[in-house]
Amino acid sequence: MTPAELSRTVLDAVRRAVDAGELSVDLPERVTVTEPGPGGCGDFATNVALRLARPAGLPPLRVAETLRARLLDAEGVDDVVVTGPGFLNITLRARDEILTGLVREIRERGTEYGHGDALAGRTVVLRVPYEVRAEVVADAVARLVATQGGRAEIEHGEPVNLRPVPAPEDPAPLGPDAARWALLHPAPHDRPRITADHLVQREINPLFRVRYAHARVRALTRNARDLGFAAEPGDLHLGSAGYADTAGAGVPRSGVHAASAVGSAGGVAARPDTGDGGTGEPGYGAHAASAVTVGSAVGAPAGSGTGDPGPGTHKAGHPGPTAPAHSAEPHPHPLQTPLTDHPRILATAATDHAPDRLARHLLAVADALLPLLPEVLPVGEEKPTAAHRARLALAEAAGAVLAGGLSLLGIDAPEHL
Repeated sequence: MTPAELSRTVLDAVRRAVDAGELSVDLPERVTVTEPGPGGCGDFATNVALRLARPAGLPPLRVAETLRARLLDAEGVDDVVVTGPGFLNITLRARDEILTGLVREIRERGTEYGHGDALAGRTVVLRVPYEVRAEVVADAVARLVATQGGRAEIEHGEPVNLRPVPAPEDPAPLGPDAARWALLHPAPHDRPRITADHLVQREINPLFRVRYAHARVRALTRNARDLGFAAEPGDLHLGSAGYADTAGAGVPRSGVHAASAVGSAGGVAARPDTGDGGTGEPGYGAHAASAVTVGSAVGAPAGSGTGDPGPGTHKAGHPGPTAPAHSAEPHPHPLQTPLTDHPRILATAATDHAPDRLARHLLAVADALLPLLPEVLPVGEEKPTAAHRARLALAEAAGAVLAGGLSLLGIDAPEHL
């Protein structure tokens, strides 16, 4: 079950509770599911019970218990635990199917994965000063608004409603791609750095990491074709390169192993057409090691809806038991959170006029993707297996997200780098 399908399942549970007279509320347009926050458990969490409590005139826990009973009857749901003031923590029956379904969805939609209707039918007027950063930010916002079904009109004149801190100097010498990244990656209230650091072809350059990750995926697709196999979503069965050999888990055993998996991927770099321009694999040390943390930070920012339900949990009819430790459960793949969160990032970046959120999100996707790449192709006499095809499918899905996101920022997603 994909996150989108689970959202519809939760919405259907609300609808059935309303039809049965258990809740008296207007159906919400959509239900957001995210990874559980601290103190949560299961695969996904939603705050829908908290949102419906006031209009229903009921305590949040009462609403949560009502929805829990409905969700336990839903196909694909194994268990539902209520935590904190009324968060629903949902465990799905087949964990490995979550990522597989997500990959299939991304492959079906391609670079348009994450496009929605949050601004459908709306015209957004962006009034900006005559300044290069304001112009570039407005252009990126207009592209983001279009992904959500809206239309943006860019105007000049007062009153200005989009005024990022101006660039300290002309960014044109950096070239179009690096210049746009330099202006879009910092938050609007931060002064951009117009320096040659944006041109360095090493891991210290965030733009290079994002574009390199995309180019490596394209290279691996070409290499796989030469070896006679193609991508097919399925069970990853990650083994070497520091990944747990548990079906569908794919979590680095430690940051050191995850980092060394990328930094020592000489076997991949030695293959033809690796996309690294013959320089070999750069050492992604600290960035690869922090991939899980970065992904989690993107997936559950403050105010994202899951919140911190605290250490205690509450099941219907069993007030107050301690929730199962989330860390004791099989971990999702590091790419699952940023890929799942991509639609939300696009929607918030569009509605809040904040393309910097998309830029930082793409960096999180790239940093979670890079440790996977050495595991995609068979090594030596090894024959391509279903696991190789599944890893390639996951890598291509992440590559599609990177390509689509870079395009929205007005930056080229290279086939070769």
